[in-house]
Amino acid sequence: MAVGVQGQRHDRKALILYGSETGNSQDVAEELGRMAERLHFITRVSEMDLVEINTLLDYTVVIFALSTTGQGEFPQNARKFWKSLLRKRLPPDCLSHVAFTTFGLGDSSYPQFNFAARKLHKRLEQLGAKEVYPRGEADEQHDQGVDGTFLSWSVDIRKHLLSLYPLPDGVTPIPQEVLLPPKLILELQENMPGPPQVSTGSQTHQANQIHHPAISPRPAIDSPGQASKVQSEPEPPQTSKQAANQNKMERNPSRSIYDFPLPVEEEPVICSQLRDNFDGKPHDDPDSTFPPIKSIAMPGLFEVIMLENKRMTPDNHWQDVRQLTFGVSDEEAYDPGDVINIMPKNFPEDVQTLIDLMGWNAVADTPVTFVASPPDFYHADNLLSKAPGLFPIPDSTLRDLLIHNLDITAIPKRFFFELIAHNTDDPMHKERLLEFTNPALSDEFYDYTSRPRRGILEVLQDFPSVKLPWQQATQFFPVMRPRKYSISSGGTLKTSSTPGILRFQLLVAIVKYKTVLKKVREGLCSRYLAAMPNNTSLKVTLTDGSLGFEVTKAYNPLILIGPGTGVAPCRSLIWERASASLFDSKITTGETILFYGGRNKRADYFYAHEWKFPHLALTNVFTAFSRDQREKIYVQDVIRQEKKEVWRMLAKGSCIVVCGSSGKMPIAVREAILWVMLEEGGVENFPKGREDAEAELKRMEKRKHYVQETW
Repeated sequence: MAVGVQGQRHDRKALILYGSETGNSQDVAEELGRMAERLHFITRVSEMDLVEINTLLDYTVVIFALSTTGQGEFPQNARKFWKSLLRKRLPPDCLSHVAFTTFGLGDSSYPQFNFAARKLHKRLEQLGAKEVYPRGEADEQHDQGVDGTFLSWSVDIRKHLLSLYPLPDGVTPIPQEVLLPPKLILELQENMPGPPQVSTGSQTHQANQIHHPAISPRPAIDSPGQASKVQSEPEPPQTSKQAANQNKMERNPSRSIYDFPLPVEEEPVICSQLRDNFDGKPHDDPDSTFPPIKSIAMPGLFEVIMLENKRMTPDNHWQDVRQLTFGVSDEEAYDPGDVINIMPKNFPEDVQTLIDLMGWNAVADTPVTFVASPPDFYHADNLLSKAPGLFPIPDSTLRDLLIHNLDITAIPKRFFFELIAHNTDDPMHKERLLEFTNPALSDEFYDYTSRPRRGILEVLQDFPSVKLPWQQATQFFPVMRPRKYSISSGGTLKTSSTPGILRFQLLVAIVKYKTVLKKVREGLCSRYLAAMPNNTSLKVTLTDGSLGFEVTKAYNPLILIGPGTGVAPCRSLIWERASASLFDSKITTGETILFYGGRNKRADYFYAHEWKFPHLALTNVFTAFSRDQREKIYVQDVIRQEKKEVWRMLAKGSCIVVCGSSGKMPIAVREAILWVMLEEGGVENFPKGREDAEAELKRMEKRKHYVQETW
């Protein structure tokens, strides 16, 4: 039995794979990876799509951390791997040597709660893999979020792994108070040694050129007995949305896109209801410096120009909601439900505050390089060329990384406190920081972090004795992730007076408020967008929406439910469907009703004037304004009030789209729809009562006739 450095046995290997959209599953995977390392497993943590099926056979145990996105779908960085598992030619016992378990992350306000993790678990078992420990599931709606179930699950699986794969005599798990070595560090380019290293300019991964002992080969899955690796099947080419739009124009060239009127924006009126702590100042501070316009190297980026940054609520209203209008090349076509991903930036003054606090001024503006710094028992595929998801600009300095790539205002995880506790010489500070890592003191942890939304920079200001080594910046600060915004424009709203330019619009609620302690809290991306002046250039990516084909068919009847900024994808659908007959005279737009909810009719009834346009074919718009009367009224209440209209639409095969905040709203809306089905459909349509109504609603969800797009 071979024993490597620090007691790691070369025959005890753990593979931790994640599929993640927002980073939560990656956080879970990295935590599981640290747990496995402390148990002396040779550990690899990776995106699912970076691994071939055959790789699973090389590991003692494989753990998947997987989120569910959209309508029960896999995250983007897990879909290639999932597709490879579905190949019909795979033998039913091809994974019989794989010991695995899964941990799913989901949101119980969605009907397809943890659907992706459940499908993955079942498919692995179908291919012969053995469940080494029962599947775990986390719910974002839990009071403690993912930690509500993950903490106890991770403790239990650690005990199980230690029992199932015992350590040799004389070797004990690495204690929690001992820091694990970093996987990579930063070095100044002027002091670069030899490989392994990765320049932030060229992205060259020289670390993989190091010689490492080969892992014992296993038979390939496709042909047992042979040692060849399974090759990834090529992805099918994506359909061009621009080509589809061009075809529409060519089918009916005689009609102009200006045959339908464009909306004339109305100015918001002054609202009498104000928040007590509103300070009357504009959101963007004229003394602050807007982040520099530099583009990170993320794949799929394209350039857009800010054409208009318009406030949609009155200036004296507590909630600042913006309509952002961007111009983009008409090569970047989009459909209703599509999502724009915007990478935020930290403001220079916040970054300078951090640099001053840590004493990093002497190195802040020298280009840096990433240097792989693994233990010497690592194999080449375990090495990192940079932090996962981090796309530095060419020749990045430490300051560049802090502005463009690292989230210094994120709410810290427990692991952050574990790290910084080793970087203080104040015993009282160290004791307090370590208390936040104790799962038994979860209430104190959440009272200090999540509940007041206290960010990393603020934590470091609270504990000034903490001095972090800049070389490990990517270990202390999480990678900044793009924020997703549903496009609110569609149809003729896409058109621009400039040839070759397409417009798209976003409806964004600016996150800015004061806590009970009068501390101002601001959303990272919404602050960036609110301060963005016209004609600013930025790079974004586009993600296909999950509304489905049935919802976007112009002739289908449609029930839209979109309170607040949830009306954005509803508006896109309404305009797109109304414009369909412009390109094809044979299409008659299906009947549409809209349920809209807000606080005040005079303050946040977005696009009210547009709903009156006859060409939009809106049969009815039903509103619920929760603060305009003594009793609070929400969209689910109005659905019940309008039960006959809702049932009439359902009886003619209407699709339902629910958009807006996740949590209580979509659950309450779904319950209201079920109530209408029973109340108006009755025994004649649902002989078994709620059981039949629930079954019908599930059929609608499966056919994507009931779609939920919440965030």
